[in-house]
Amino acid sequence: MAKSHAQLTNCDPVWHQITDEAEAAIRDEPLMGGMVHSSILHHKTLESSLAYRTSMKLASNEMPEQILREICDWAYRQDPDTGIAARADIVAVFERDPACDRYILPLLFFKGFQAIQAYRIAHFLWSEGRRDMARFFQMRVSEVFGVDIHPAARIGKGIMIDHAHSIVIGETAVVGDNVSMLHSVTLGGTGKEEEDRHPKIADGVLIGAGAKVLGNIKVGHCSRIAAGSVVLEEVPACKTVAGVPARIVGEAGCDQPSVLMDQLLGVR
Repeated sequence: MAKSHAQLTNCDPVWHQITDEAEAAIRDEPLMGGMVHSSILHHKTLESSLAYRTSMKLASNEMPEQILREICDWAYRQDPDTGIAARADIVAVFERDPACDRYILPLLFFKGFQAIQAYRIAHFLWSEGRRDMARFFQMRVSEVFGVDIHPAARIGKGIMIDHAHSIVIGETAVVGDNVSMLHSVTLGGTGKEEEDRHPKIADGVLIGAGAKVLGNIKVGHCSRIAAGSVVLEEVPACKTVAGVPARIVGEAGCDQPSVLMDQLLGVR
């Protein structure tokens, strides 16, 4: 893993694109120079930039930026896959969000991306047994970004959360790779169960705004959940569900709903 991380550092097209865009951003808007330099151009790697951005966002009177920065730097050193997932997330946002025309934007401005990167640090802390610190990260992500993800939840790479307001993902939830979701999505439980009680979202799923997926149920790969739906039963792969409670209303309509981001049901 150390060798692959060294190779990534030497040949990192995502980070090189970000630094090129940062220099262009300063030329276009010199007043942003301080922010762009401190957030991007001052750093040699994406991991260092992410550690800085995350610590600046989550710092408080209770926990200063320097301590959080050291924790983030440590986490990225210990778990290179966290940085690899961040790169996949940036590419996912760029490819799927029509409001994102540069790689630099998620890093600087998009709270969905920033919240996911902070969650990834919290998840690593949780896996290392540092559970109170992981909960602190969860608390601050919720306060700062309006996104509440339990650090024990398992989330894959290539994640795009558009707008990201009022996202809730529970403790035993699992989210696969290349999943897209919009604001006000809940992956929650149905009561006071203490065991495995949250949804399992497979790869390539698209979850519309305001959808609620409740209970220990599976949502099959490359399926679509329509906006405002309440999903209480298992969703087969490559299907579209809609309604309260949600019912199958058709096929997914394409091979990769989370990439195409088509949220219309039979309307063109």
